[in-house]
Amino acid sequence: MTSALRTGRLVRSFLATAFIAAAALVVPAAPASAIEVEGSGLTIAATPAVTSNYLFRGISQTRNRAALQGTLDVQHDDTGLYIGAFISNVSFLGTNANMEIDGLFGYRREIFGITFDLGGVYYGYPASDTHGLAVLDFFEGVLKASKEIDMVKLMGTVAVSPNAFGRSGTGLYFEGGADIKLPFDFVGNLRIGHWNLQKNVRFGTPDYTWGSVGVTRELYEGITLNVSWSSTDISKRQCGPNSGPQGNLAPGGQHICGSTFLATLSRAF
Repeated sequence: MTSALRTGRLVRSFLATAFIAAAALVVPAAPASAIEVEGSGLTIAATPAVTSNYLFRGISQTRNRAALQGTLDVQHDDTGLYIGAFISNVSFLGTNANMEIDGLFGYRREIFGITFDLGGVYYGYPASDTHGLAVLDFFEGVLKASKEIDMVKLMGTVAVSPNAFGRSGTGLYFEGGADIKLPFDFVGNLRIGHWNLQKNVRFGTPDYTWGSVGVTRELYEGITLNVSWSSTDISKRQCGPNSGPQGNLAPGGQHICGSTFLATLSRAF
């Protein structure tokens, strides 16, 4: 298949998916809320989203391109057990991986006014051909905690992986943040995180810190807009100069770790 044909098919596929996502966002519905399945004790929540750039811990997973995403969460209210999934398009240098599909499971419970979430996430990149580079899939155990104090919601996360993204060895991640209620139904969002990785060469960056500042507001019937600024302390030269059988793929580094503005439109069901 020629490059032009492949590009044409990708464009048509993206436009079709975008149309479906947009339809899901604007179709009239009751005010956004999770669905309670009567008699089962289950609560189901689904959130489609369109974002200008898929950032994961401050690094672009789409090489600064837009992404279409979906999140599903199914919780048993009596026990606090839950399962979930996340899907998004992705793009990484040196691999033809074009999709991420994650599986989530865990346990949520409020104790002394603090909501705890203990679980695991498997990050999957199906049918990816890495051309000799490290396998992308990895698993993390995650502990989250949050507490609301007046107009502020404080939150923290600790995540541990025995073999992180790209087979980069043990990964230990910390994150803290706050959501602050503002006038006119805006919510301010602050996040700061640090990822420590055992095998930095395999991951493609040194251990790094990232942060973001943003605002969120519901626009209409559960349609929510988030606008934020994000940055890391990784220099361009240190950002993913992937090496493989072909030699250095980006000897001067990539433009996926720097400061960027992000806009995300989502609809919670």
